[in-house]
Amino acid sequence: MGGANRSGVSEFVFLGLTNSWDVQLFLFVFSSLFYVASMMGNSLIIFTVVFDSHLHSPMYFLLANLSFIDLGVSCVTSPKMIYDLFRKHKVISFRDCVTQIFFIHVMGGVEMVLLIAMAFDRYVAICKPLHYLTIMSPRMCISFLVAAWVVGLIHSVVQLAFVVNLPFCSSNMMDSFFCDLPRFIKLACIDTRKLEFMVTTNSGFISVGSLIILIISYIVIIVSVQKHSSGGSSKALSTLSAHISVVVLFFGPLIFIYTWPSPSTHLDKFLALFDAVVTPFLNPVIYTFRNQEMKMSMKRVFRQLLRYRRIS
Repeated sequence: MGGANRSGVSEFVFLGLTNSWDVQLFLFVFSSLFYVASMMGNSLIIFTVVFDSHLHSPMYFLLANLSFIDLGVSCVTSPKMIYDLFRKHKVISFRDCVTQIFFIHVMGGVEMVLLIAMAFDRYVAICKPLHYLTIMSPRMCISFLVAAWVVGLIHSVVQLAFVVNLPFCSSNMMDSFFCDLPRFIKLACIDTRKLEFMVTTNSGFISVGSLIILIISYIVIIVSVQKHSSGGSSKALSTLSAHISVVVLFFGPLIFIYTWPSPSTHLDKFLALFDAVVTPFLNPVIYTFRNQEMKMSMKRVFRQLLRYRRIS
């Protein structure tokens, strides 16, 4: 991947989110707070799962990997967006733009498979509790993780293979605050309707297909939960509601951006900002505050750290 494509374009210029200084100041404070909070929240979940033996189970293994992906999502777009807010000339090199697109789609693909794996984990835990540890073995968990990264890499590489060598003429102005495939393709100086259809089909198929699988699995789980006792049902539904909330937050903006026939620039920017800044923060909040076991584990880890600090 070179620093410029064959038409000589070496950088792209972002038009950004707004030209209003007051709005820029608000977005700077808003985005910075959510970025720091999401980094701390997801790091805390990973740290707690790794160091608390009570959480060494398939569900929390998958949750820690989801938090790792959310850390990546936060790092790919948010730092540059925050840095660019008060810059007059918002630029990104061709190489960095393609790299940003690559990681956005890799992590999007990985997160979809992880959400499906987490739904399967809940299905086994609720519908086949006696066989849970046998089915959700360490080997199965590693297989899910490997499959997630393979799907994410293939999804991203296949799309980039068709667009990385597109010819760009004079326009390098991108009406966005980060590089993504739809706006990247529109800047090419050839007829890109087939490529746009391919991107929509690829991203739309994997996102809508994953959402359908998740909806079916949740329906099966909810029907099965109704057959359990009220106490078990309450706990299962509480855990399930956290999963459903995360799925809605993740797939809502994604499907609208990639499959809506008449996109609105302002709405797309709002959804992209929400997806890049807010969603990675809400995921740890949802899983932490809706999960009593996770809260207890965090308290244990903090107590151990304080005890170790006093001894040392």
